[in-house]
Amino acid sequence: MASPIRILTAVPICDGHDSAINTINLEFIRHGIEVVYLGFHRYAGDIVRAAIQEDVAAIGISSYNGGHVEFFAEVVRQLKRRGASDIAVFGGGGGTITHDDASLMKGKGVDEIFFAGTSLTDMVDYVKKHYGKRRKSRAKLKPDLLLARKLTQLEDAAGKRSPRAKHQTSSIKHRTSKVIGITGPGGAGKTTLIDELVLRFLTQDRHSRIGILSHDPSVIGEGALLGDRATMINSQDDRVFMRSMATRGQAGGLSPATESCLNLLAHSGFDYVIIETVGTGQEALPFRRQLVDQTILVMNPDYGARLQLQKIVMLDVADIVVVNKTDLERAKAALLEIEQRLTQNKRKQQIVATVAKRHRDAGVDELYDLITQDGAGARPPRRERK
Repeated sequence: MASPIRILTAVPICDGHDSAINTINLEFIRHGIEVVYLGFHRYAGDIVRAAIQEDVAAIGISSYNGGHVEFFAEVVRQLKRRGASDIAVFGGGGGTITHDDASLMKGKGVDEIFFAGTSLTDMVDYVKKHYGKRRKSRAKLKPDLLLARKLTQLEDAAGKRSPRAKHQTSSIKHRTSKVIGITGPGGAGKTTLIDELVLRFLTQDRHSRIGILSHDPSVIGEGALLGDRATMINSQDDRVFMRSMATRGQAGGLSPATESCLNLLAHSGFDYVIIETVGTGQEALPFRRQLVDQTILVMNPDYGARLQLQKIVMLDVADIVVVNKTDLERAKAALLEIEQRLTQNKRKQQIVATVAKRHRDAGVDELYDLITQDGAGARPPRRERK
């Protein structure tokens, strides 16, 4: 498939108005655009970091609280400072941004301001016309931007079924990062759990660097809403490199380019690389061919009758099963049922109970210890799987 336009949308700090931007996001997606949504109450630095890591063509900012002239200008300044001046900035704010404000903002490097009454069609047409082809950057690429552009090349190559995408997987056995695969059904709390793990990685080892590949489904024949960043709080850190990937027509929870992108990240100096799949079903086995070093299945207690557990094939292969949201009423029974199900496999598997949304949750601490027990920081020797 042709490489889609990728943009990032966000709402500035001290602004919780997300109704308009969510409506616009859905319209962009409907017209084949991939939208990385960062969420609301975001600092300029968070927006710029995300835009660089995601290698988007443009940033769309929705501002309804004032302070827009300086905020937009600060985003433009930071993009230039980090060698990413080819990433454009546009936005809007209903009746908040005046025409005089817009003139000032354009003078400071903002591409376009959409006013109240602008149709969604006009916005889509503008994005397609102006950001379908990337502007050329003359600056020497800094490390994060260089890595981001390489990931884009791998995604594009996989979409065109290029032999290059296959070639990139050749050295997967010699990577230096520990790779953790996290999967589970939608709504189990995978993203929140990952964000809490990242907090522990960052605080326990002041030198560790974390890479994250996060997947969201592409809408058939349309674009994709890549929204995991919107719930990431602790991961807004320069030691964390996060890339959102759309499945782009591939079933099973991952992208056609996941393996090659993983291989690149695992050779880029990260201590840990975390892969999060899309919400998966009963038959999904996303991590094959030694793709990861450790597999974690995240579930919640509301999976239905006990019989349903017999149908979840990931329970047979997961190294660790996390039962999240154990503050729910049915949690105690669910833990017993899942533990009984795991005994059928007759191999060493761990079960951990967590409430990832809870501050300093002891279950997340236990999970962190299981992940790092082979030694914090450096990746342990690769385990041979039969």
